[in-house]
Amino acid sequence: MKKLSLMAGATALATLLGTAAFAQTELATGANVTGVTDINEGINDVQDDVEDDFARSEDAARFGPADRRTGTFGSVAMTYTGRTGNTENQDFSLAGRLSHNQGNFQQSVGILLEYGEDDDGETDTEKTSVIYEGNYFINDRFYAFALGRAATDGLANDLEGLTAAERADRDGRLKRDGLLAFGPGYRIINNDTTAWRVQAGAGIRYTQTMNTIDDGGVAVTGDTVDSDTSLGYIVSSRFYHKFNDQFFLTNDTDFLSSDANDLATNELGLNVRMTEAFSTRVSYKTEYVSDRSIRTDNTVGVSLVYGF
Repeated sequence: MKKLSLMAGATALATLLGTAAFAQTELATGANVTGVTDINEGINDVQDDVEDDFARSEDAARFGPADRRTGTFGSVAMTYTGRTGNTENQDFSLAGRLSHNQGNFQQSVGILLEYGEDDDGETDTEKTSVIYEGNYFINDRFYAFALGRAATDGLANDLEGLTAAERADRDGRLKRDGLLAFGPGYRIINNDTTAWRVQAGAGIRYTQTMNTIDDGGVAVTGDTVDSDTSLGYIVSSRFYHKFNDQFFLTNDTDFLSSDANDLATNELGLNVRMTEAFSTRVSYKTEYVSDRSIRTDNTVGVSLVYGF
C-alpha cells in the first residue's frame, strides 16, 4: 500500500504545491469570534472536495498535455502558526514548485518543508520532501514519463530522552525514502467522445528504516537503521467515454507489483449533468492488496452539486 501511495503521491503533492495559500477571510464583522467563520470554512471544504472529485473525473490530460504554458514559471507558499497560553507550540511549512515547459518536454520540481513543536517545546515534526515530474510527448499518442520522490524524516532516529513506549512508536519509521519510476505511455483511442491511454513503467525505491530495541520496557542502546532497495513495476489505464453532453463514464485502473506485495485498484465513475444546475457523480472503487488478511476493499462514493 505504501509503495502505491508513493508512486501516486508525486502527482498529488505537485497539485498541492501548485495551489496558492491565502489567509482566512472573515465572512462578516464578528464572524470569527462567534464561530460563524469556522462553520463557513467547513462548508467551503465540502464544496471544494466535491468540485475536486468532478475535476479528477474529467482527466484533463486525456487528450494530450494539460499544460501548454511554455517557459519557466513557479510559485512559493509559506505558513507559520505560533501559539501561547493554554497551549504553546508552533508549526511551519514551506512549499515551492518550479516548472519548465519547452516544446514537447514538460518538467517540474517541487519541495515541501515541514517543522513543528509540541506543547512542551519539543520538536515533533521535521520533514523534507522533494518531487520531480517529467513528460516527453513524442507525438499526439506516444509519450514517456518520469517520476521521482525523495523524503527525509529528521526525527526518525532522534531517540534521546524518549521513554521505551515513545521509542517503540518510532519503530519502523522511515528515515529516508527515495523513489524513481519511468516508462512509456500510449493513447490507444483519442477522439472527442472516447479517450483511452495506458502507461507502464519500472520503479526503484530506496528506504532507510529505524528499528528500535526494547528490553523489558527499558529503553536500551542497539537501535539499528535497515536499508532496502527494491524494484517495482506499475501499469496504469485511464478510460473516458462521453455518451452525450450530459453523461460520461470513466474507469481508472492501476496495478503495482513489487518485492513487498501486489496491489491493484480500479475506480469506475458515472458522471451525470442532469441540468445546468444539477450534477452528480457515483463511483465504485475496488482495492486489492495481496498481503492483507482481507485482501479486497470496496468503496462507494456519491457527489452531488446543485446550484440556484
